[in-house]
Amino acid sequence: MLAKVHSGAVYGVDAYPVEIEVNTGRGDPQTVIVGLPDAAVKESKDRVNTAILNSGFEMPKDRLTINLAPADIKKEGPIFDLPIALGVLATMGDIPMEALDQFSLVGELALSGEVRRARGVLPITMAMRAKKRPAILVPYDNADEAAVVEGIDVYPVRNLREAADIVAGRIVVKPYRVDVAKVFETHLIYEEDFADVKGQEHAKRAIEVAVAGGHNLLMIGPPGTGKTMLAKRVPSILPLMSLEEALETTKIHSIAGALPPRQALVTRRPFRSPHHTVSDAGLLGGGTHPMPGEVSLAHRGVLFMDELPEFHRNVLEVLRQPLEDGTVTISRASASLTFPCEFMLVAAMNPCPCGYYGDSKHNCRCTPLQIQNYRNKISGPLLDRIDIHIEVPSVRYQELASTGTGEPSAAIRSRVLAARATQQERFQPSLKSYGSAGKGLRKVRCNAGMRTKELHKHCQLKPDAQAQLKMAITELNFSARAYDRILKVARTIADLANSADIQTEHVSEAIQYRNLDRQFWI
Repeated sequence: MLAKVHSGAVYGVDAYPVEIEVNTGRGDPQTVIVGLPDAAVKESKDRVNTAILNSGFEMPKDRLTINLAPADIKKEGPIFDLPIALGVLATMGDIPMEALDQFSLVGELALSGEVRRARGVLPITMAMRAKKRPAILVPYDNADEAAVVEGIDVYPVRNLREAADIVAGRIVVKPYRVDVAKVFETHLIYEEDFADVKGQEHAKRAIEVAVAGGHNLLMIGPPGTGKTMLAKRVPSILPLMSLEEALETTKIHSIAGALPPRQALVTRRPFRSPHHTVSDAGLLGGGTHPMPGEVSLAHRGVLFMDELPEFHRNVLEVLRQPLEDGTVTISRASASLTFPCEFMLVAAMNPCPCGYYGDSKHNCRCTPLQIQNYRNKISGPLLDRIDIHIEVPSVRYQELASTGTGEPSAAIRSRVLAARATQQERFQPSLKSYGSAGKGLRKVRCNAGMRTKELHKHCQLKPDAQAQLKMAITELNFSARAYDRILKVARTIADLANSADIQTEHVSEAIQYRNLDRQFWI
């Protein structure tokens, strides 16, 4: 007897449908799984066998053949346990064959018959909806993320017995629903706020400019000046996530297994802070079966790299392409997968190995050669991709002892939103002009993403501003990429000032956010 069950599997950040065929026939009493299964899929026959028996059902006494189609794509993980088990029950007559066609199924089984949470449920649910599948059974802990997908009925199940009864119609339950608007409302409060930061007004202004234009930021200063404290508060002034951005980000976290149980969506901007011992595979993603790395988990949010020179040189160098393209491609012999990674890079470092070079309160113990070697760990090409460099000095006692609070994040965010709205209006015609030829190009969402075409159009300078920029470029010997970055930052500063033209003072401020790379590295 042959039973067909519908399921899905993850490929990159998307999913594809998998049809599971379960056949019982004459032959030795054994279970064979075909269709390029990996070790976890092959082991599912033992989990399914035991789970069926412990749930009060019987296993077939004949040969059991299970085919996972399409057979030319490798199947990974334990997510096929539940559909295989229900397919077996259908061949035994415990579930009507025609009932299986109404459901898609995904989930891992424990030996007791409990259905455990699985990775990638959100993209699989979206793939099933695209294939016009009417309903899907998912593990109870994955119900919230699956239910945000409209147009498909989601039924959470806790165990195999419950799943079999729902499919067979022995029990009737209502589809699980999630109020997406309420999900967004419950995650709008940030524990970290810029009101807690005393002093560092120059650094806070630079962060506001960086967030307003989506620029990457490097903070340099001695230990204890608040670099990490400032970085952790960057998400609190970023624009709130749209539903489209939340779905993009949640898909990545779901695939990586980083989505907490019973969480429907990632509605806050991600803040990822990998340790400096991270490998290039951990940062970009990879493995035998490529998985998203830290840069993809930071998609639509912030990637904070503390103690930047302590990261391995090869790890820092692999950041160049993701910073430019907003995607990372991982190639293996069997496949090439592309993960999105549009993030804002915030980095922090000490000025020297001991951390106190240039600090008025401490003496530096480092030799000039040690300082130079320490700074040379960060290459010029990587520095050129960081738009804003600022110095974060020690906070004065008067500022620390003051009882007042700083400007709250809500006030800073309001100015950021106004600047972002200006940029969105500016780049909307550009997006339409690309048309079908622009497919696959990174969308220009803010000033930091401007390409040459937008740069020439929106960053025209008056003669006095041109003369000032020419003098700075000549004296400081900036690269061509640094010249473009200054123009982009100046455009953002003008947007914050609600100025249609880039004025001389906007260029001056942009240059001062750039001169630390020459001041510290020469």
